Amino acid sequence: MELQTLTFIIVGLTFALYIGIAIWARAGSTNEFYVAGGGVPPVANGMATAADWMSAASFISMAGLISFMGYDGGVYLMGWTGGYVLLALCLAPYLRKFGKFTVPDFIGDRYYSQVARIVAVVCAIFVCFTYVAGQMRGVGVVFSRFLEVDITTGVIIGMAIVFFYAVLGGMKGITYTQVAQFCVLITAYLVPAVFISIMMTNNPIPQLGFGSTLNDGSGMYLLDKLDGLSTELGFSQYTDGTKSTIDVFFITAALMVGTAGLPHVIVRFFTVPKVSDARLSAGWALIFIAFLYTTAPAVASFARVNMINTINGEDGRGIVAEQAPKWIENWSETGLISWEDKNGDGRMFYSGDERNEMKIDRDIMVLANPEIAELPNWVIALVAAGGVAAALSTSAGLLLVISTSVSHDLMKRSLMPNITDRQELAYARIAAAVAVVVAGYLGINPPGFVAQVVAFAFGLAASSFFPAIIMGIFSKRMNKEGAIAGMVSGITFTAAYIIYFKFVNPAGNVPANWWFGISPEGIGTLGMVVNFVVAFVVSRMTAAVPAEVQELVEQIRFPKGSGDAQAH
Repeated sequence: MELQTLTFIIVGLTFALYIGIAIWARAGSTNEFYVAGGGVPPVANGMATAADWMSAASFISMAGLISFMGYDGGVYLMGWTGGYVLLALCLAPYLRKFGKFTVPDFIGDRYYSQVARIVAVVCAIFVCFTYVAGQMRGVGVVFSRFLEVDITTGVIIGMAIVFFYAVLGGMKGITYTQVAQFCVLITAYLVPAVFISIMMTNNPIPQLGFGSTLNDGSGMYLLDKLDGLSTELGFSQYTDGTKSTIDVFFITAALMVGTAGLPHVIVRFFTVPKVSDARLSAGWALIFIAFLYTTAPAVASFARVNMINTINGEDGRGIVAEQAPKWIENWSETGLISWEDKNGDGRMFYSGDERNEMKIDRDIMVLANPEIAELPNWVIALVAAGGVAAALSTSAGLLLVISTSVSHDLMKRSLMPNITDRQELAYARIAAAVAVVVAGYLGINPPGFVAQVVAFAFGLAASSFFPAIIMGIFSKRMNKEGAIAGMVSGITFTAAYIIYFKFVNPAGNVPANWWFGISPEGIGTLGMVVNFVVAFVVSRMTAAVPAEVQELVEQIRFPKGSGDAQAH
């Protein structure tokens, strides 16, 4: 069967499944719209959290980053994985004990201030829009290739799908949709990895094939092969890092603490019945996440070896353009691969120096991987469905955070406290609709490749929410003035640094111009430090925390009760 026909069938079936689940689990109240009624089993919540967590950045872009950056790409792997552990151990059970279902709700009540709540709403919307831009871009990349449309049309299609099941189902619909999406995306990621691992190393376990010898008769280890190809073609050695130690540390830390401050992940722990279930679902999610994250380096390495060999040919001179493999032609039509015949010999050649004639978007590597390896069409179509599932699952979670921040935290808790439950639900759906449109625009005009845009969102979360949440749980002396000053200063500093180097002076975005050698992807860690310092200083210069709030903090720190998530 033709690839496009198979893709339409498989992606169409998954869409039908997601929409059917959204209709079946549609929200009838604000409690179901916001926290799925608080009755999701831990295993199901673990799958939903994993799908929420493993976005287009994880599925589409992370292996692409590692494939192109080699050792340096490992910072994303370490940061995102470590961050989830930090969230599960240090924040999830305490926030669940508190019982409110949004981060602005926690900050507004813990810091006894409507101003703090509104600052948190603004930060949440800013972080989520930055994050969702990367997800919508991922949707566009998938559709542009497999539905043979341009990226703009692909993003618009994705907007329509997300709008339907996020606005109709709310958190209840999204949760059960994400369980299905996890099953789709993890299958789509592992099946081609197993196929290619067997083809290249005779080992069916990609994580072991990654460190095995190639079955081409050379007796060479896969990573030794990659190191040799990389240095021969003018790239830095694949297993050696070029980033400075300080930048690696700051990027990893920004991704870790940013994870722990991401509002769309935190809200997941309010959908389970009790605190112990929050811990259990965090553990299950970590297991499910590990399936993909431990496979990503293998996928990256397999894809890079196959890509170089198919472009440069067995003799290393490059392939004749008229004989280029089908995958190059297919992806060239999307504009994500281009070729310039610099020396006029009619051959394509890929390298890391002046000989290079190929421009290859790193976000295509996972999606193109089965095509490069010449796997069956049904595997290629399955990967397309997985990429869409990854991008849409996280997009829905982010859009829900935006809508609840507007309808519940801004309208109900701040501006219009007397609105009815039905009116609040209507405002949530209107906010989600507006958010879909803005997210689509950002997906069509993103500020970078998928994982880079997502890294910026993590930096913004690290510099704004993490200090306010961690001090709100573990410091009885942190008052509203300190928290507000810290959040404003942290996110302002981080956003200004990113905007300067990405938009105002992109030509100056080089290590020599960075503060202390810290890249925009890692600046969130410094923003977090700014937040902590400002909050500490301001809190010591202003009024003490009321006694009843100190008692509340004492109760949060011993999370033994159920703390039912409350809508009001």
